[in-house]
Amino acid sequence: MPGSAPTDGVTGIMSGWSIGVGRGLGRKLGTAGLLLGLYCASGFAFERDIDPAYRLSAEAPGTAFERERLGIREECGLHRAEFHGGAPDEQQRAQTREVLAYQGLVEEALTMRARSIRLLDELRDKIAHRQALSGRDLQRLNQGAAAMLEQRAALYRISLAHECWLDEPVPDDPQAARRQATAIAMSLSAALVLYDNYLSAISLYRSDSMLRQHLNRSDSGFYIKGGELNRIAASFASPENRSRVRRGLVWFETHGRSGAMDEEGGDEAYRYLAQLIDQSPSRNIVRHVRPLEFVGNMFGMFSLLSVDRLSGLKDEGVHVSSLLFGNAVGLVESRRGKLDARPDVLTRVASSARAGDILLEKTPFRLTDAFIPGHWGHVAVWVGSEAELRELGVWDHPAVRPHHTAIRAGRGVVEALRSGVEMNTLAHFLNVDDLALLRQEDVADAQRAQIVVQALRQVGKGYDFNFDVQSTDRIVCSELVYHSYIHLDWPTERHLGRVTISPDNIAVRATTVGPLSVALLYHDGSEVASNPRGAMEGLVEAQVIRLARR
Repeated sequence: MPGSAPTDGVTGIMSGWSIGVGRGLGRKLGTAGLLLGLYCASGFAFERDIDPAYRLSAEAPGTAFERERLGIREECGLHRAEFHGGAPDEQQRAQTREVLAYQGLVEEALTMRARSIRLLDELRDKIAHRQALSGRDLQRLNQGAAAMLEQRAALYRISLAHECWLDEPVPDDPQAARRQATAIAMSLSAALVLYDNYLSAISLYRSDSMLRQHLNRSDSGFYIKGGELNRIAASFASPENRSRVRRGLVWFETHGRSGAMDEEGGDEAYRYLAQLIDQSPSRNIVRHVRPLEFVGNMFGMFSLLSVDRLSGLKDEGVHVSSLLFGNAVGLVESRRGKLDARPDVLTRVASSARAGDILLEKTPFRLTDAFIPGHWGHVAVWVGSEAELRELGVWDHPAVRPHHTAIRAGRGVVEALRSGVEMNTLAHFLNVDDLALLRQEDVADAQRAQIVVQALRQVGKGYDFNFDVQSTDRIVCSELVYHSYIHLDWPTERHLGRVTISPDNIAVRATTVGPLSVALLYHDGSEVASNPRGAMEGLVEAQVIRLARR
């Protein structure tokens, strides 16, 4: 349920909410959306100075009581009048900004999911060893719960914001039809993210009796009401909620796949929302599982579903084991990577890698890999061993010294995950299907040393939910290479109004249009020994290569 909060509190990361259409959305989406947006824009820590008139509650969203309290149709109508009026071009621009802001909220949900799973592992380990939870543990638990409730309220409001559009016929005008489909897809995807959050994180806390009891207690300091966890479970099980979401799914599958919405005709914002819906692990559960199976004894995921039903879900495309246990980066994965737990691959990569090398990976079995443009889905920097760094003369550099313990423990992979920039082992990184080891062969030792130092300077920074390559306070994976290899020019693109760099933009510099070599390449679990540079050019999207040649 809760996420592991950083020491300075849960920081806001939804800058879109605080500008333009975002300001109004904050008002319509309640205190949660507005506070998260304001603190995101400023970079300040998120404090709980909420207007006493507004108290968050998980009071079974979708029940007659809450629909009356929130005024679903009135809210949807007001939102549409304020943000979807005006000339068609104005409506399109407003909707693009709306999707941009919403994307930040979705990324925040993935981060909170990752932190919650990581915190749960820590707490379970203490509980298993009969250790008392410290004051810090309890503070993180309650602070994370409060942040989750804020986020949950914002997602729920978005799920309501366009629901009334379902009652209207599809317009004859293609642009108007696309705006309607985008609005409905946004609300539908927000509802599915709420279900995904429950399945992949919240249900895990409910399965532990001690944590369940704690999280069902009230905490006036964080404005948490008693019984919130049980109310969230009731909302998850609500037949009425599922009926409403199924209605949205039927509309999406009937009208959202039309020619105007296809890959060629549809705009970038809509494709993002459609992928979010298609990749939701809850989609089939909402469509097929009978709600009554969830109503009885709700003490965790396994008690909500029978063993037979759990097995059946797998046939419907729902990978329950992955949903329940997740992984450290908060991504749902359907299997392990083809290079995972292979000593021959680990030995080969470890013996080939040199300090400053770039690591690229592809994980088609992970939920969010489909959201990354191009073939490659993630990139990292290998900073090397103690012996290499001593040879380069930077072992005692101020930026390197704090990481001596991690490097000696073999955690030489610097990567930006949703939980922040951290250091991991090669074995941890190799849970992938495709891997590339890139190197600038003609770089001098002084330049290679600078690459390592620059990479280590990023450790501890937060994840860049704006995906803005020109910022340095937060880092996304490909930006890590951009800010480490400062002596190279990298191709960038514009994505929803921001200057971004993707892993494929990194990989293209190892084709015929770049100075990097391919020291090692694995594709679909097998090493590509013959002409790896040519194979790399075949993997990188043609449009990325064209961009790099400009």
